[in-house]
Amino acid sequence: MSIIDAIILGIIQGLTEFIPVSSSGHLVIAQTLLLGEADHLFIQALDFGTLLALVIYFFPKLVDLFKKVFIQKDYRLARNIILTCIPAGLLGLVLADFIQKSSVLLNPLTVSIMLALVGVLMVVVDRLPKKSAKATGTDLSPKRALVVGFAQAFALIPGVSRSGSTIIASRIMGLNPRAAAEYSFMVSIPIMLGLVGKLLLKPSDRTYMIENLDVIIIANIAAFVAAILAIHFLLQYLSKHGLALFGWYRIVLAAVVITVLLVQ
Repeated sequence: MSIIDAIILGIIQGLTEFIPVSSSGHLVIAQTLLLGEADHLFIQALDFGTLLALVIYFFPKLVDLFKKVFIQKDYRLARNIILTCIPAGLLGLVLADFIQKSSVLLNPLTVSIMLALVGVLMVVVDRLPKKSAKATGTDLSPKRALVVGFAQAFALIPGVSRSGSTIIASRIMGLNPRAAAEYSFMVSIPIMLGLVGKLLLKPSDRTYMIENLDVIIIANIAAFVAAILAIHFLLQYLSKHGLALFGWYRIVLAAVVITVLLVQ
């Protein structure tokens, strides 16, 4: 992989990890076009840069969360984050190797189908009435937090989008678009910590990263910068708008990719 390819893939990861258009889906498509095949381990390795961007951007909220838990003894948000992370965390542990080696899930056609399906769902959900600005992740009941978690688990399928699935579910569970995005980002932190932890602990994954360390570092730097911009953009955008724009983008992209695949 060239340095230019690494920078391109890093930028794609950073922009699409938090904007609900599926980073894994975009990377599968981009890697197939640039390199001829998708590399799921490289996609996972880009979580270092986006995780760092997320922690830095939400550091004040993380500090506030620790204060609520350890000083105010208010466990509601922490409880909800844990509940939301359980389904994806468990399924990720069980299915990680299968997804990593699945030619079906890493196929651009499968990705395009999932892009389109979730895109349609976004357009539909965007027609829901906007909820009170006071509704936050803290206000979710345990059952609703768990429902969001099951939705997040679907993001294990490339093309679904972790942020997209949790934002959609959070909207259905009663949050307005911006609050749904903020909650989505908060619950992404434990999941992404688990993913990077796996890369560091599993011998074969460590070997892969050492062998590709130069391009992984460069790609993660690009991903970090792009992710900071993407997080800020999405939160500002969802303060006034909904998800429909991203839904239509997904549908159009899926149509373009499927058309290209059919004419090849």
